Amino acid sequence: MEQHGVVARSQLLELGFGPSSIKRRIANGRLHPLWRGVYAVGRPEVSQRGRWTGAVLSCGPGALLSHRSAAALWGISRQGTAVDVVVPYRVYRRRPGIRVHRRLDLGPEHRREVSGIPVTDLVSTFVDLSSCVSEGQTERAINEADRLDLIDPETLRREVESLPPRPGLALLRKLLDAGTFTDSGLEWRFLSLVRMAGLPKPETQAWVNGYRVDFYWPELGLVVETDGWRYHRTPAQQASDRRRDQIHTAAGLTTLRFPESQIRYESGTVTSTLATVANALREPRRRR
Repeated sequence: MEQHGVVARSQLLELGFGPSSIKRRIANGRLHPLWRGVYAVGRPEVSQRGRWTGAVLSCGPGALLSHRSAAALWGISRQGTAVDVVVPYRVYRRRPGIRVHRRLDLGPEHRREVSGIPVTDLVSTFVDLSSCVSEGQTERAINEADRLDLIDPETLRREVESLPPRPGLALLRKLLDAGTFTDSGLEWRFLSLVRMAGLPKPETQAWVNGYRVDFYWPELGLVVETDGWRYHRTPAQQASDRRRDQIHTAAGLTTLRFPESQIRYESGTVTSTLATVANALREPRRRR
């Protein structure tokens, strides 16, 4: 295991270092205590990954990085103030700066390694994260995991469907169910931006003027199409899209198109555009 400049006392003993030898190295500054039985090697400062490694080692065999810390290691969210570690339910640990969680069904199947650090699998990480952060933060983490090709929303929804109840699961299912009636992960991601923009939930895959549209707000007269890279690249498809938009416009509707690249990488622009257009469409209706 890559340990990022950190070592456990048990590991030193296995390598043949006796208790007096360990004490001597602490005294002469070659080992620096981080937590009980865990040391930084050579200097007291460690990287964030060294701190995560030390926290897991300090909590004993079977411990895994979890919750906010696991999400940060996976690259889908930010680290919290304390390091989160999950241990089997029979284990009791108290460590300063470590938030220790106990889990009844924690087993080897939930263990992964990222940069050599034992961490909960992605599904477990999302359930745990949902129990300790806001809905918006969980949505952003789901979108980021999809962007990084770690797991897509539809796969995640299938994976959590059969899980037994535990903190965070109900909220995660609720968020994932928001994409139940869409055809793709791209459209699921767009629905999260709709909520961030403060718009009501649209009709999805509705028939409007003889065409099936991705999203439709009849109360606003607004149609939104999300153009995936695979399905909207040919000249014939682009010409068909223009005809559809013209028919909607002639019927008094407003049509917006957002390409996949913009939904993935310019979410702020998409959100602000939706909010601005929705407000502009509401104004004439208020005057009636």
